[in-house]
Amino acid sequence: MSRTMRNVLITRFSALGDVAMCVPVVYSVCRSNPGISFFMVTRKVPAQVFVNAPDNLSVIPVDLGDYKGVGGLWRLHNELRRKYAIDAFADLHDVLRSKILRVFMRLRGVKVARIHKGRSGKRALTRSSRKVMLPLTSSRARYREVFWRLGLSRDDVFRHLFESAEPSPEVYAAATPPKKNGETWIAIAPFAMHPGKIYPLRLMEQIVAALASRDGYRLFLFGAGDSECATIARWCDSYGENLVNMAELRLGIPVELALLRHCDLMLSMDSANMHLASLVSLRVVSIWGATHPYCGFMGWNQRREDTVQLDMVCRPCSVYGNKPCMRGDLHCLNGIPPTLVLGRIDSVLSERGR
Repeated sequence: MSRTMRNVLITRFSALGDVAMCVPVVYSVCRSNPGISFFMVTRKVPAQVFVNAPDNLSVIPVDLGDYKGVGGLWRLHNELRRKYAIDAFADLHDVLRSKILRVFMRLRGVKVARIHKGRSGKRALTRSSRKVMLPLTSSRARYREVFWRLGLSRDDVFRHLFESAEPSPEVYAAATPPKKNGETWIAIAPFAMHPGKIYPLRLMEQIVAALASRDGYRLFLFGAGDSECATIARWCDSYGENLVNMAELRLGIPVELALLRHCDLMLSMDSANMHLASLVSLRVVSIWGATHPYCGFMGWNQRREDTVQLDMVCRPCSVYGNKPCMRGDLHCLNGIPPTLVLGRIDSVLSERGR
C-alpha cells in the first residue's frame, strides 16, 4: 500500500454494461486495500449496480448535465478534491471528459493513472480485410492495470454481489412468488443498444415460445423503454402466465440483481444484462453477431462454450455493434437457428441437474 495514498477517485461515466464490468475489479481493489478510501463517480443509473459495496467504497452518482464544458469539469474537480481530499485518480474511461479531469488533477499534484484501451488491436480485429483474429486483453484486465500503475494491491477476491448474504425473495416479491422446488427460472434479455447485437425478434420469439411450453419453467423478460416493453407484453399475452414482463414492472437494478441471483440461467445478447448476470454468478448463454468475445467484453467468469455465434470471415466487424452490416443481411444473427440456442440452454441446465 502506498504510504501517502489515502483517498482514491475512480471514474467511469459510460453506459451500464461498461460500469458493471468494472465492479469485480473495483470491489477486489477496495478489499485488498482496507486502509484506503475509494470514491466511485459515475452516472446515476449505473451507480445502482454497486450493491453491497465494500465499507471503504463510496459511490457518487452525478448528472453530467450539471457539469458541462471545461468550466463545469473544473467545478466538479474542485468539489471532489475539497470534499474527499483526493490524492490519486484512477481513470477507467479515458475520454475527453476524464482527460480534462486528469489535467486538473495533475495540476494539483494528484497521482493519476488511466486505462489503455488497446484501440489499435481492436481496429485490427474488426477491419474488413487482413483481420488479426486473436483474443485481446479483457476490459477487466485493463482496469486492473490502472490500479497497478497507482501501486495498489489488487487480489481477485470478488466472487459475487451477495457474498455476505443471499437476497430474500421478499426483495423481488412484486415480480414473482418464491421459487418452488424443482422450478426452473430463466432470465431472457433479448435487446441491446445496437442492431448488430440483437438476435432477430421473430427468432427470439420462437425460443420464448418453446421454453414457455415446458412444465415448471418461469421466464423473466428484461428490457427498457416503451417499444421493448410492448414487445415483451405481446409475448407474455401469447405464451402464458409463466412469463414475467420485468420491463413493465421497472423494479430497479438492485431488485433485478436479487432476482437474477435466484435464476438458473440467463439468455442475453452481448449487452449490459450479460454483465449484470455475471455479477451475481449466474451462468449466461450469450448470442453474438457483429461483435465477438475476442474484443475483450466477455461476461466476467462466463464460459466460452456458452457463446452462440457463427464463424464468418467478416466477423467481428464492430467493437460495439453500431456499424452497418457490410453484407446487408446481418447473417451473423439471422443465420443462427433457434434450435442451436435452445440446445446450448439445455446443455447448461443439464449440467445443473435440471
